Amino acid sequence: MNVQRSPTGVRKRVAIVEEGRLVEIYFECPERPRLVGNIYKGKVETVLAGLGAAFVNVGEKQSLFLSQHEINDAILIAKGFEPWKGAPPIQKVLRPGQSLIIQVRREGVGTKNPQGTTKISLPGRYWVFLPKEDRVAVSRRITDPNEAKRLRQIAYELKAPGEGLIARTAAAGASKEDLERDFKFLLGTWKGIEEMAERVSAPALLYRNPDLVKAIVRDRFTEEVGSLIVDDEGEYKEILHYLHYLHLDALKPRVKLYRGAMPLFVRYDVERQLREALQRRVPLKGGGFITIDETEALTAIDVNTGKDIRHKNQEAAILNTNLEAAVEIPRQLRLRKLSGIIIVDFVDMASKADERKVIERLKQELRKDRVPADFIDVTKLGLVEITRKKEGESLSAMLESLEEGF
Repeated sequence: MNVQRSPTGVRKRVAIVEEGRLVEIYFECPERPRLVGNIYKGKVETVLAGLGAAFVNVGEKQSLFLSQHEINDAILIAKGFEPWKGAPPIQKVLRPGQSLIIQVRREGVGTKNPQGTTKISLPGRYWVFLPKEDRVAVSRRITDPNEAKRLRQIAYELKAPGEGLIARTAAAGASKEDLERDFKFLLGTWKGIEEMAERVSAPALLYRNPDLVKAIVRDRFTEEVGSLIVDDEGEYKEILHYLHYLHLDALKPRVKLYRGAMPLFVRYDVERQLREALQRRVPLKGGGFITIDETEALTAIDVNTGKDIRHKNQEAAILNTNLEAAVEIPRQLRLRKLSGIIIVDFVDMASKADERKVIERLKQELRKDRVPADFIDVTKLGLVEITRKKEGESLSAMLESLEEGF
């Protein structure tokens, strides 16, 4: 983690590196405060029946765009509708001037307003608490069926009717005591939000999501992480304090304060890899390469064998290039924060067995992505289609919008 201090405030960068390779990068700076996760008491400004949406004033620069599909069941039932029969027309649920508790689910992109939801979710270390949704789920990364069953049973014991709980990846193997403590904290947080909403007038901020560093520590710092390296002493102490607050003192020895003369991100080759992430052409180890072209409608990725001379025959060279691309492409999706429809044109393979190897490798690598990314199919033209959930701006758009850059 890198901290930069300037006259405009403190900028923070968090890089996630796996086996020496940069796979994700996050930024936090005073010029672009993070809104996702914040909860407000908002006031409905306008209801657009034709769009099935409304704009809600929450006191920020832009109002939140609220789709009728983001209205929780509790609001619908209170209005006399039966949610299981489908979403009713939004004009029958909301009216201008109406107050409601709303959360930012996605940052604004370009000129588009941030998106809001009344389906509130509060993430903790082990659970995501859904105060307005009656359901239980377990992270798809928890693959042990016995552990998933245990977590579901605990969730049903903890939550009340009408509430929901999702077990996060870190919940696997956690003691029942730790799981209960995390739930009680989230429940108490929600009760505080409700109480504050009763006291204040809209628009008003009710809950601010933890800052970037705390969110990363809470969500990503697990036993699987070898070390968390920080180049700022103040931030280092804050992280240690936060780990104690989370009852994660066992992880403290993995937090390292970097004091080297060389900048942290230069020392660990992050700066170079970040620059490469903005290039159209990405080299592969075997001599091949991929090209990445972002458009508004989709992202097109083309795989080329290039100068792969390690293999004597063409089929082996093609298979090697495609397998390397099947590993590199999911990494690039994570790093560049690409979303929506991604079309991949692998080098044509004559062997169906080779094609299956490449597809299986691609699926395996996509599972490492925390953002839902699904392999759809091989089209009739031999192209591979992937969809990845949109979380905000792509890396290129994000860096472009930062005037001073990094």
